[in-house]
Amino acid sequence: MGKLQAGIIPVTPFQQNCTILFDDETKEGVVIDPGGDVPTIVETVRQNGITLKEIWLTHGHIDHAGGADELREILGTPVIGPHEADRPLLERLEIQAEKFGVTMAVRNVVPDRWLTEGEKVSFGDHVFEVFHCPGHASGHVIYYNRKAGFAHLGDVLFNGSIGRTDLPGGDHETLLASIRDKVLPLGDEVGFICGHGPGGKIGEERRTNPFLRGL
Repeated sequence: MGKLQAGIIPVTPFQQNCTILFDDETKEGVVIDPGGDVPTIVETVRQNGITLKEIWLTHGHIDHAGGADELREILGTPVIGPHEADRPLLERLEIQAEKFGVTMAVRNVVPDRWLTEGEKVSFGDHVFEVFHCPGHASGHVIYYNRKAGFAHLGDVLFNGSIGRTDLPGGDHETLLASIRDKVLPLGDEVGFICGHGPGGKIGEERRTNPFLRGL
């Protein structure tokens, strides 16, 4: 097995970071949060010779999960995660689309497997620990690769900000607790990709992110 690599495909008007994680030797990998623009995702994967083994979801908001069922149908690839607390969101993605006036193709989706705190997911030799981090959404999970010192944080923590808590399933104090108890203990040197915008390092967020003061 080779090194863990990551590529980002910004998708939909939400400019959500659909992320491809893959092994640079075997080209096996997974896609995290295919929120939409599925033909673009499929074409990018095929152009780079990547074989997707699974689709991982961080949570059930439309911009992260709206294309998961379509991608599963095209590739025959199972959808894994998030925590089952987000079932109501995932079963109502089409209603979310109507509510937000989204015109892109969106399908409801029920994952092939829900995830819980302490589970592990993997492709090849690349193993990720699962942490349940509610606050932005009730069933939000993050994925942490201890060997690589890397995490995918979805919409829990951003570069210079944190996830919104005014959407269904959101709660500000719960989100701060998830960051304090689950994200920050991963370590200052851990690099991360988030759901929107540039990633960074956890230590830099601990030091400079205004939302984390006092944590």
